[in-house]
Amino acid sequence: FTDGSYSGIDKIKTAIEKTFVTLQDETYKINDVKWPATSEMVAVCTYRFSWQATINGQRRSGEGRGTNVLENRNGMWKIVHEHLSE
Repeated sequence: FTDGSYSGIDKIKTAIEKTFVTLQDETYKINDVKWPATSEMVAVCTYRFSWQATINGQRRSGEGRGTNVLENRNGMWKIVHEHLSE
């Protein structure tokens, strides 16, 4: 999502749906995953990512870094924050 930041389930859902319509034949990979902070309630992971997809008939690719913050809510881990950068 290089066109902005999104908060709230409805806005995030709309952004994801728009992205998956645009990206055809996408391959997304993560590696170098690190967990710098973990507890029974919260965990943070950092990673490198790369992707390839067809966009408007042209093959494109990119890579970058990601950080996710997860929270344990009633025994289920939920992503409460994600940041991706080049």
